Amino acid sequence: MSNSNAIANGVAGAGAGIIAQILTYPLQTGIYYYFYQLFKNKAEAIAAARKHKGRGDGNVGIFSWLLVAALAGSLNVLLTNPIWVLVTRMQTHTQAERKITESKKEALLKEASENSLVASRLKDKLAELDSTKPRPYGTIHAVREVYTEAGIRGFWKGIIPTLVMVCNPSIQFMIYESSLKRLKEKRAANNKHGLKNISALEVFLLGAIAKLGATVTTYPLLVVKSRLQAKQEIGGNISLRYSGTVDAIIKMIRYEGLPGFYKGMSTKIVQSVFAASVLFMFKEEFVKAYMFLTHKIVKVPSNVTN
Repeated sequence: MSNSNAIANGVAGAGAGIIAQILTYPLQTGIYYYFYQLFKNKAEAIAAARKHKGRGDGNVGIFSWLLVAALAGSLNVLLTNPIWVLVTRMQTHTQAERKITESKKEALLKEASENSLVASRLKDKLAELDSTKPRPYGTIHAVREVYTEAGIRGFWKGIIPTLVMVCNPSIQFMIYESSLKRLKEKRAANNKHGLKNISALEVFLLGAIAKLGATVTTYPLLVVKSRLQAKQEIGGNISLRYSGTVDAIIKMIRYEGLPGFYKGMSTKIVQSVFAASVLFMFKEEFVKAYMFLTHKIVKVPSNVTN
């Protein structure tokens, strides 16, 4: 009975998480690209104005692009963090309820050993706990729970590590571009056509290395953010109660050590590294195809003229 309940609860929790993420990602992406385009247009206007004044060539520099991405990402985080707090809370609710139930079972077993609780009575109480159905838990319940715990500030729990994590794409971009540049220079030194010899597989591997580096660097922040946004006082364990980012970091180091900051990273690496590698590979192949077609289109009219 308990196993079937656990499986049912797990499936329900996974379903709630999937549905919540499906609904949240498009909104998050839309907000990000809205502000990205807004800041991009402003950056291009500033670059054009500088060229008009005789300063610069009118192109937006790499640091300006990174600033544009960082500003768009920061505003996106500030606006969508409350949604992710609720999503995380709904995803971890089943786990929290399960831990509370386990702590109650441990308390009953301890009481039975200390006070010689009748076996039949103990069995009835354990069966009652196993048969207890999880309370209905939806968006409204999550909102009330977060507000009760920390007020309005509770909806922006984990905002500091999340804002810092905006640097993840920048780290990934920096590693990828610098690695690609070195590989191209190495090929060019051995072959005058070296720039054309970067294969799709090599781009895939470079993308994987770049995302791996960015993930390993920022994953601890993701763990801290998730801990802060999850339901507090799980099972009454003081080591899982956090008052803020610094408190979460100190308690994690004290009770779990450094490995605690990398729990579940293997799954994240498989998912995000593969996705980033494929994205980089398709991007480079698309650029190659575009440059090839552009060269052909320019070459044909010149041949016709001659």
